[in-house]
Amino acid sequence: MARARYLRRMKLDVIDLAQALIRAPSVTPADAGAMDVLQTALEGLGFACRRMRFGEIENLYARRGTRGPNLCFAGHTDVVPPGDAAAWTSDPFQAQVKDGVLIGRGAVDMKGAIAAFVAAAANAPAKGSLSLLITGDEEGDAVDGTGKVIAALMGEGEPIDHCVLGEPTSAKTLGDQIKVGRRGSLNAQITVSGKQGHVAYPDKAANPITPLVRLLDRLKAHVLDMGYPRFPASNLEITTIDVGNPATNVIPARASARLNIRFNPHHDGASLSDWLDRERRAAEEGFAGDIELTPRLTGNAFITEPGPFVDVVSAAVADITGAPPELSTTGGISDARFIRALCPVIELGLVGATMHAVDEQVPVQELRDLEAIYERLIERYFAAFA
Repeated sequence: MARARYLRRMKLDVIDLAQALIRAPSVTPADAGAMDVLQTALEGLGFACRRMRFGEIENLYARRGTRGPNLCFAGHTDVVPPGDAAAWTSDPFQAQVKDGVLIGRGAVDMKGAIAAFVAAAANAPAKGSLSLLITGDEEGDAVDGTGKVIAALMGEGEPIDHCVLGEPTSAKTLGDQIKVGRRGSLNAQITVSGKQGHVAYPDKAANPITPLVRLLDRLKAHVLDMGYPRFPASNLEITTIDVGNPATNVIPARASARLNIRFNPHHDGASLSDWLDRERRAAEEGFAGDIELTPRLTGNAFITEPGPFVDVVSAAVADITGAPPELSTTGGISDARFIRALCPVIELGLVGATMHAVDEQVPVQELRDLEAIYERLIERYFAAFA
């Protein structure tokens, strides 16, 4: 099908909407009017909008239609700080277009994708329902955002059948890859409490560094797995070791470390926490002190297996770009970890090369092409599932 068919100019212009969203300096946790801009655009397209505020975070759930299936688009209007504004080519919240490129904080991650989906929804077929789940807490602690909205919707029995998350998943060219899963992430804080003393009299002290180093060595040397279909091998990284001892002749009383595990579906937060605790207890044996290990799960690994939904998204990309996307699980975590509890989720968005960088930017044509992909995805989705 000819690509040009999906590039016609909408009454709601994707560039205008992206600029309006960027001009709201919504650095987490501030909203700065971004949700107002989005709500106004959606209500103009016939969406019923609900503002769902948790703590100081603004969230929005919007739906058009009452029948199933319900295809949801998820994303976030909050952005990371711009850093040194003087280092930018133009003001990071001015949203200037220069030489066919839109420059501004959030252009890629991910106000541009939100604008593209809203513009695509303008011409969506009158089948089933379209919805948007937009949070203002993705770049922060993600405590009062998508997870709480999902919990509320599940408690109400709100049916969402499939979800597209607009994170910047493309690597080099638009649509060259989509995320069909994500690795899990678990952080752990280790604190070893010993007994301070003089280095010349070690028998009168209990050096906390010794069991800490041994424990970290055992954890790092352990092979968690050899990989999982579509996932790399799980890995553990030590991120810091802290003693804070300014003296050369003092055995310190405490030593601590932090680590992170990125893991595939061979594991979950509970199994990794159990393993860490077994290793902690083993390291504590014979030590005249205490070892405390506190794990914190950020999200479990998941995958949306190949099937009709993956086929619809892949085909929509190929319709516009001429090539099917790679199915990927690389990268960090995203709000997909919350959404997957409700429905299958796939991530598809802009090229992420400049996200979080100075002069974050997206070519105007890439935004229009993403709009075309989303429009084609909506058409294909309701043809397949309605």
